[in-house]
Amino acid sequence: MSTDPAYVAEHTGVIVDAFMTDRPIEPLLPGARRLTVTEAMGALVAFEGVVRDHDGGRRVSTLSYTAHPSADQRIREVTESVMAAHPRTRLWTAHRTGDLAIGDIAFAVVAAAAHRGDAFAAASELADRVKAEVPIWKEQLLTDGRTQWVGLE
Repeated sequence: MSTDPAYVAEHTGVIVDAFMTDRPIEPLLPGARRLTVTEAMGALVAFEGVVRDHDGGRRVSTLSYTAHPSADQRIREVTESVMAAHPRTRLWTAHRTGDLAIGDIAFAVVAAAAHRGDAFAAASELADRVKAEVPIWKEQLLTDGRTQWVGLE
């Protein structure tokens, strides 16, 4: 049972945004944080999925994300489901499509809540479920010149 003032509930249960984008996520994050956290929130948890230079023991030089046309709607539905399970939070998420370089942010989740446990739980579940349930595929160019698709299974 929460000991928070009643007005705190007016700040939670909010999906700030959930979308796919072909634009860089980095410039969006300051605004996402500002919109997600309010004066009633005591915790802000941010996850940034960064393109790394290896996968499955192989070196990666670049990659490209492709999404099914339903991905934008699906990322929203997944976020709504996570919000239903974690109603004491505020959520924002975005996933990139297109060509990305090593070090680029491919996926981000921002979760705010009055208390850290709620924010961590919602952020973790949202990150896991978007990766598992939104139809996004990754084509990686390996440093040996081969191409590898991830997520087609």
